[in-house]
Amino acid sequence: MFMKKTDIRVIRTKKMIIEAFLSLVNEKGYEAVTIQDIADKAMINRATFYAHFKDKPDLYDYVMEYAVSNLSGILDANKLNKSKFIELKSIEKSLTSIFQLIKEEQNFFCMLTEGSSSEIFRKKLSDVLSTMYEETFSKLRITENDIEVPISFIIEYMTSIFIGTVHWWVTTDSDFDANHMARLVIKLVGNGHLTVLGIDIIQ
Repeated sequence: MFMKKTDIRVIRTKKMIIEAFLSLVNEKGYEAVTIQDIADKAMINRATFYAHFKDKPDLYDYVMEYAVSNLSGILDANKLNKSKFIELKSIEKSLTSIFQLIKEEQNFFCMLTEGSSSEIFRKKLSDVLSTMYEETFSKLRITENDIEVPISFIIEYMTSIFIGTVHWWVTTDSDFDANHMARLVIKLVGNGHLTVLGIDIIQ
């Protein structure tokens, strides 16, 4: 019973630290935020912060991994791994869920898709997609004028498009909702790029 109470307290404190960090980053930018700022905002002392995170980059890595794991958790690689067909309704549902998550954590994703953060985020997302869809991509041999297109290039290309789209959405005054963004991405990217991948689209 004692351990359970301790675990709940640890989880609550970590959540307070993360929320304070994201709020401060939104206010003044990542570089300007200090450990003391975070501790003050979370209403804890510095020792408590260091009991949970080594330093600010460690906290940053933690929240980035959390974001990537949430995004990857929405994607269903099993369906694609079993077939070279994709149902647009299935893609639209997954993308809508992803954009809903992004909207809920808009400030955080704004930080992840700006400046040097965007490159780190893109790399982590690329690694996740490469692992998740390794089976699918290993079945495909993509060629353009008899020149084989590396799968790693396709992953980098698609990830960059996604991050650019997210950045535009969270930094503009667009009134597009999550489903509208999902359908827009499918319309602009889905048919052409997925066809290049050799994956047939089912309406």
